[in-house]
Amino acid sequence: MARTESTMLPLGTPAPDFALPDVVSGATISPASFEDAKALLVMFICRHCPYVKHVQQELARIGADYASTPLRIVAISSNDAGAYPDDSPESLREMAEELQFKFPLCYDDTQEVARAYNAACTPDFFLFGRDRKLAYRGQLDDSRPNSGKPVTGHDLRAAIEAVLNYRPVNGDQKPSLGCNIKWKNRA
Repeated sequence: MARTESTMLPLGTPAPDFALPDVVSGATISPASFEDAKALLVMFICRHCPYVKHVQQELARIGADYASTPLRIVAISSNDAGAYPDDSPESLREMAEELQFKFPLCYDDTQEVARAYNAACTPDFFLFGRDRKLAYRGQLDDSRPNSGKPVTGHDLRAAIEAVLNYRPVNGDQKPSLGCNIKWKNRA
């Protein structure tokens, strides 16, 4: 595992478009799937990463806590499933079902969506407002594996609450930290 920080895409960046299959339902998910949303949270996650395992219960809680709000969430895994079979669509489906995710978990086989978002690590979070411009990118909270700090989702939850309540998001945003995205070798 290579400790990697998120790239901190510039705030105000428009949400890149995508169309990816949900590993559970098979439905094609895109930003247009969430036109009614006041906010859209795009999370890059995977199954094998210790950083994601450390926060996966909180990700599920966020999905449950905001299920009846105008926040829409989509998780995307872009890792090379050939080299990391735990990140295959079948394994991701098991993860989504075990954790009872209330949001789609999509697989980015070409890795083009991760590139469009400048995603660098898992987990990596991108929160867009109603205008689909980036309002927050950064860490879930200060907890890391073996840090002794509890997983609270504080930073991401504060940003979500600000966007949903039409308040400015705190500009002091810390990068997420996790495993690097497992890129496929390009010939």
